[in-house]
Amino acid sequence: MPVQIANPQVVAKIERLSRAIGGGKTAAVEAAVDRMLTEMDIPASADPWRGLEALVAEMRRIPPRSDSFDAVPYDDAGLPR
Repeated sequence: MPVQIANPQVVAKIERLSRAIGGGKTAAVEAAVDRMLTEMDIPASADPWRGLEALVAEMRRIPPRSDSFDAVPYDDAGLPR
């Protein structure tokens, strides 16, 4: 996915960093992002869905309520009648 940076001050900083490291703009941005991820201790495998299985398992342990009912009747195929 392409990234477009419209802020001229940010572009100037990227150009300054790329000259300092002797690489292109992409390399400068990658190095800066890698450094921030390391400093913030964000693992490469950070998964926004992690823990979802545990949450679903916890929800499945909740017993059904005796006063619950299906508002819509379903047939044997699981389709509404």
